[in-house]
Amino acid sequence: MRGEPSCPKCGGRVRAPGLFADAWQCSTHGQVHPMQPVVPPSVEALGVVVHRARVPVWMPWPLPVGWLFTGAAYAGDDRSGGRATVVACSGPGPLGGMAELLLVAEELGVGLGARYAGIDGPDPGSGLRVDAAPDAKVLAAGRPTALWHVKDAPADRAVFAGEARGLWLWAIVWPEQSGLLMYDELVLTDLRDAGGEVDLLPCGALTPRLITPP
Repeated sequence: MRGEPSCPKCGGRVRAPGLFADAWQCSTHGQVHPMQPVVPPSVEALGVVVHRARVPVWMPWPLPVGWLFTGAAYAGDDRSGGRATVVACSGPGPLGGMAELLLVAEELGVGLGARYAGIDGPDPGSGLRVDAAPDAKVLAAGRPTALWHVKDAPADRAVFAGEARGLWLWAIVWPEQSGLLMYDELVLTDLRDAGGEVDLLPCGALTPRLITPP
């Protein structure tokens, strides 16, 4: 599945650097880190994202029983490297049925997490009440990491955000009730630090949520 780079904030077309601009440009959002085309999930495709990334590539590891890797992508180019990454997984939900989880790591202002979360970006903004106790905690690269429920997200999903390794960490779960996953102290690994066991990663079909954020 091939395509062209797009705006990480809106999915619109972007212009490559040229004579009058030294960065990728969106007609709506100005200078952006381009979202690279999503490819079907495989260990090889994930390796490309990991190799290009300058931010973490978060994944629940080991994957929960019955869960599959269903896609990954990044925003950035050959010069800047990946300044935002997104990894998708799916499997049995805590209340039955299937659940989907997207994990986004990004630098401030990239806007990819807000786009998948379905909120006005580029960052969580007033929807993140960090003055209150965190709503969930994960173990990210061995460090306890607080996440807060983003209140302005659409009702069909649960959105959490926080900071890990000095960067935004977003967790977006469908359907909304499957957000209970985030209350079990999920263990996240930065795949840049993972070993050869990633070669055994179980892969499923590409999730359409990566291609067309709802």
